[in-house]
Amino acid sequence: MDKWVVQFAQGVVKWRWPVLFTSIIAVMGMAFGGQYLTMGTNYRIFFKGDNPQLVAFEKLQDIYTQNDNLMFVIEPKDGNVFTPETTAAVQRLAEEAWQIPFAMRVDAVTNFQHTRAEGDDLMVSDLYEVETDSEDALMDTMRVVSLNEPLLLRRLISDRAHVTGINVTLQFARESVDEVPDAVNFARELAAKTREEAPGVNVYLTGVAALNNAFSEAAIGDMSTLIPLMFLIMMIVMIVMLRSVTGTITTLLLVMMSAAAAMGLGGWFGVALTPPSAQVPTIVMTLAIADSIHILVTMLKSMRAGMPKREALVESIRINFQPVFLTSVSTAIGFLSMNFSDVPPFHHLGNMAASGVMIAMVLSVTMLPALIAILPVRVRLREESGSTRIDRLADFVVRRRTSLMWSSVAIVLLLGSLLPLNRLDDRFVEYFDETIAFRRDTDFTTENLTGVYQVEYSL
Repeated sequence: MDKWVVQFAQGVVKWRWPVLFTSIIAVMGMAFGGQYLTMGTNYRIFFKGDNPQLVAFEKLQDIYTQNDNLMFVIEPKDGNVFTPETTAAVQRLAEEAWQIPFAMRVDAVTNFQHTRAEGDDLMVSDLYEVETDSEDALMDTMRVVSLNEPLLLRRLISDRAHVTGINVTLQFARESVDEVPDAVNFARELAAKTREEAPGVNVYLTGVAALNNAFSEAAIGDMSTLIPLMFLIMMIVMIVMLRSVTGTITTLLLVMMSAAAAMGLGGWFGVALTPPSAQVPTIVMTLAIADSIHILVTMLKSMRAGMPKREALVESIRINFQPVFLTSVSTAIGFLSMNFSDVPPFHHLGNMAASGVMIAMVLSVTMLPALIAILPVRVRLREESGSTRIDRLADFVVRRRTSLMWSSVAIVLLLGSLLPLNRLDDRFVEYFDETIAFRRDTDFTTENLTGVYQVEYSL
């Protein structure tokens, strides 16, 4: 096999320009699919189409209505909902909430349909419009009715009347991925407007639509922070390990192309990005850099020992081709096994990461050596002086092999004994940390007004 690998490496170096252009064109073709990537803005994407619970849920919604909603939670700073200022703010926000895209119903304590008897007549009106002798009497009436009405208590009014909610039911057309962000952004503008017009209240925003939107925003946020952080870490690692400007530049180029190609393939296959699949660039870059560094470190070591660049490059590919290939294939198989999961976003993560790993492997033995063969690489010649720290570590491992093996087994068994401490937790609110506004607002709602989990029956 060494003979074949050497011939392959020599061919790559000889035909470096065609290899480089072919690699770039192929990666650009794959990366072009990135324009078709969309953000998943519906929690249904976490379930297969034939999932029994999802089928039952869809059937329920087909008969009745969607359960997508947005809930404004109003907290007066004086701790009393039923004051003229706060109820006026609630009434104003409830009226404006009808303008939220796809809103089909708005429920609040102010527009609750209160039925009362006047003689032989039944009078029905918004609770906020009940005729009373004074404003104070209206506030007292609203308090008494709300705290004794099962449809309101602990749903739209807290038992201490210190927090109230406005629930907006939404009927999405499901024709565009922008529907959920449009509705949530409009609601955020209304919340900000209410805070400005009524400085005596705090406004929180939660609901199923806010949850869906939080998933996409979390994915975008992770990509915008983790990817630059990865680049910074990679640059530091490469500067320390390679001490070569050319090596650092070519490695960065390779990892960027690998990640772009993987994401582009996802776009070609119609993948909707979710928090799991949004981690693909970080995963691919982490694995791609290992391939490049293996080849470059070996080449630079040979060059520092006096070997010409092209011969050192061929020798490095000969030494590293099999380990890089086996590592990449075994890693790709591991990611592809995620297709056995019941959660489609994990399929996307596994397939895109596996594609990126294999693309990185191919580029590391084609484009990388071709580019290195073209660019100038400067190293300082130096003689080998004694054993290095890695050599001493290797000697220690070989010398202490028995004790190291049994101590490793003991550590693994000890850590494995902690497996029962793991627990399953599917509370979607806790998918997000406290830096996400949705998590903070939902936690406040749960602690002060009502829960966000529902069980629905069709009778």
